[in-house]
Amino acid sequence: MFENLKKNDLVIANLILAEKERQMNGLELIPSENLVSKSVLEALGSYPVNKYSEGYPGKRYYGGNEFIDEIEQLAIDRLKQLFNAEHANVQPNSGSPANMAVYSALLSPGDKALGLKLTEGGHLTHGHKVNFSGKTYNFLQYGVDKETEMLDYDAILDLARKEKPKLILSGFTAYPRKIDFKKFREICDDVGAFAMADISHIGGLCATGVHENPVPYFDVVTTTTHKTLRGPRSAVIMCKEEFASKIDKAVFPGLQGGPHEHVIAAKAVAFKEALEPKFKDYTIQIVKNAKQLASSLTDLGYRLVTGGTDTHLLLVDVRSNGISGIDAEKALEKAGIYCNKNTIPFEIGSPWDPSGVRIGTPVLTTRGMKESEMKQVAEFIHNALQNRLDDFKLKEIKFNVKEFCKDFDFYKD
Repeated sequence: MFENLKKNDLVIANLILAEKERQMNGLELIPSENLVSKSVLEALGSYPVNKYSEGYPGKRYYGGNEFIDEIEQLAIDRLKQLFNAEHANVQPNSGSPANMAVYSALLSPGDKALGLKLTEGGHLTHGHKVNFSGKTYNFLQYGVDKETEMLDYDAILDLARKEKPKLILSGFTAYPRKIDFKKFREICDDVGAFAMADISHIGGLCATGVHENPVPYFDVVTTTTHKTLRGPRSAVIMCKEEFASKIDKAVFPGLQGGPHEHVIAAKAVAFKEALEPKFKDYTIQIVKNAKQLASSLTDLGYRLVTGGTDTHLLLVDVRSNGISGIDAEKALEKAGIYCNKNTIPFEIGSPWDPSGVRIGTPVLTTRGMKESEMKQVAEFIHNALQNRLDDFKLKEIKFNVKEFCKDFDFYKD
C-alpha cells in the first residue's frame, strides 16, 4: 500500500502509516469516530476526486458528468432507502455546513429557534453564542433536568409555548440517552415550529431501528456519515419533499460550490454496507458494548451522567473521583486510550477544564470487540486513572493495551 506515495513523499507516507498504527495499537473511545471499511477507503481515494460537478445529477454546470451523475444518484437512492426519506441531499461536506444549510433554507437572520445547551449535550451549531448559529439566529437553549440529567419534555414544551420559536432542533453530541423524537414532533406541532433533528451521533442506530428514526415524520434531518454510520467524514440532509427545493438551493449555490464526488462515492459504498442485515447486528452490539462498559465503570466506582446509557456513548463524571476531565484525557492518552474531555450538566469547571470525559464504543465494536472485552477496557481505564501521575506505570499499561489490541487489527494486511 502507498507504493507511489512512499516513492514521492516518504515523510507523508510514514506519517499516514504511523497514524494507522496508532489507531490499531490503542483503544479509540471517542464516540464521534469510527473505522471505515477498505471499500470505503478505496472509493475515497479514487478518480472522482478529479471532477468538477457543480449542480445536481442531470443538471450540472460542467460537462463530462455522466458517470458522476450515476454515482451521486446511487448515493441519494441508497440513503433514502436506508432512512425511509422522501428527499436526500448528499453534498454537504460536514455536519456544521449541513446544519447551516438547513437554517439558511428555513430561517431568516434573527429568527427564533430552540436547541440543546452545549454544556448539557448539544453541539456548537445548535445555537451556541460563539458559533454562526448563535450569532445569526436568535437561538434559545433548553437543558436537562437537574436531578435525572435527562431531557424534560414538559419543560421544553413550556419554553416553546412561551417563546414561539420558528424551529426546534433535537439532537446531541454528549447526551447518553435515547431521544423521544415523537415527543419533539408533538411539541413542534403544538407551537407551529419546524421539526429538525441532528442525528449525527446516532445515525447508524436510527438507520437500523436500534434508536427511533425521526426521518419519516420530521421536516428535516441532518447527520454526519462518519460516526455510527461508519462512512467517510462528511454529512447529508434528508427532508420532506416540500422542503427539497429550498434545501438543495441552500446547499448549492447557497453555501457550497463543486461537490466532493470522491467522498460521495465513498458515502454510497457506506450506505450499501449499512443496508446489509449484518449492519443491524453491528449497531445492536455497539449499544450492548456501551451498556457493558457503563456497568463495568460503575462497578469500579465511577459516576455516569444519567446513571448509564441507551446509545453508543457514556459521559463519565471523573471530578467526582477527584480528577479533572483534562487530566483524565491526558493520562488515558499516555496509556494508549483515547477519549475527549467534556463538560457535564451543570458544569462547575470550564470547557477547557471540565468535569467529565466522553467515551463510546463504535470503533471498538467495528474492531470485533464484545462485552467481555469491555470489561477489560474498563480495567485499563481505571488503572490508567488510578496511576495518572506515574508515567512508568502508564507506559506499562500502554504496552498491555497494545498487546490486547493485536487480536483486533481491523486493517490487517
